[in-house]
Amino acid sequence: MYIILVYDIKTDDRGVKILSKTFKTCKKYLNHIQNSVFEGELSEGQLLKLKLELNQIIRQTEDSVIVFSGRNKKWLNKDFWGKTEDNTDSFL
Repeated sequence: MYIILVYDIKTDDRGVKILSKTFKTCKKYLNHIQNSVFEGELSEGQLLKLKLELNQIIRQTEDSVIVFSGRNKKWLNKDFWGKTEDNTDSFL
């Protein structure tokens, strides 16, 4: 399935480490797009592993992760507004 993942980590004293760990974990599974945004194809098993890993890192009451999923990337349009430099996978 095609995944777009975004996260928001509260940047207090502890949050700096959590932010770094969250980024590294997401980077293992998905392509980094912009700041805290990732995209890519994952199986259901990979998505479950990612979820389990992130749930061990983030604070449930202060941080958040949002996952958008679809059948595959051909069902999603990507339109850039502003800076159009794209160092990621291109798709329709």
